[in-house]
Amino acid sequence: MFTLPAVSQVRAAHPDARLRFLVSANLAPLLTGFRDVREVIELDRDRFRKGNFKTRISEGFLLVRRLRQPHFSLTIDFQGYGETALLSWLSGASERWGTIYARGRKWAYTRAVPRDSKVHPAEAHLGLLRACGVSSSPVRNEFALPASYEEEARAFLKAMRFRLDRPILLLQPFTSSLEKEWPIDHYLAIAQHWQEREWQVLFSGGPADRASLEPVSQRAFTVSAGVPLLVTAGLMKLADLVVGGDTGLLHLAVAMGKRVVMLMGSAGPGSCHPFGHPEWAVVPPTGKPVAAVMPEAVNQACAAAVAEQRLTTGSTSR
Repeated sequence: MFTLPAVSQVRAAHPDARLRFLVSANLAPLLTGFRDVREVIELDRDRFRKGNFKTRISEGFLLVRRLRQPHFSLTIDFQGYGETALLSWLSGASERWGTIYARGRKWAYTRAVPRDSKVHPAEAHLGLLRACGVSSSPVRNEFALPASYEEEARAFLKAMRFRLDRPILLLQPFTSSLEKEWPIDHYLAIAQHWQEREWQVLFSGGPADRASLEPVSQRAFTVSAGVPLLVTAGLMKLADLVVGGDTGLLHLAVAMGKRVVMLMGSAGPGSCHPFGHPEWAVVPPTGKPVAAVMPEAVNQACAAAVAEQRLTTGSTSR
């Protein structure tokens, strides 16, 4: 998601170029929302991890062929990991730009730019382009959700007896790491607070989150854990407010123009705060974990977000 503004800049600089995006197979569906990308190269890591030695060698040769067949003139590596540096070099592109975390990886690129850890990751990606001579244009962070997924989300809400003429609060409790997560009891307190104010509340999550969301189901709140990733995106698009931790789904909501309230440990310059909106983050006192944030502070942030939307649109926006 953090590459989205940079991809838009590349398209603005090269309007006639064929852009291909190399991505892990499990995340490939996200690329359907990148307007400027029409072709995707999927990397199925499971086939490398689970296959025997012969299978891995075969998959490796197949991947290299897929990287070299298009005869790329330019490869841009926004990640700068050892794996992506190698893949950039294997592409055979005459120009290879890359962000680097370690000097030992400079060999893979024709232009290597040190990663600036003091700025938002999306800004760092834009910085790589500027350093390589791509002229700046207005920054666009726009994810275009295909209409079919929004329709699936509408059908889900209808089946759950939600009304689209009443406000919806979507809560995304889980992240990729425990230290970034807020206690589920606090989320339940938020849900109760807004339900009492006649908001409809939906808890989101992945298939692996179902067991962790059992306390939510026991309190009779609706859970959407297990629906496809982009259907979850559709649910966020239809919600009036999205609340959760520092996780990809919250950043996806921001790219769809949704108002979010993000719970995180810090909203400093190098943090992954909502891109373009550091003020949308709720953080604990200095030196405290995110769990130290009290529900009252989040309710106040939510109320401010709702008031802000009413001021700018005349009502909460869906």
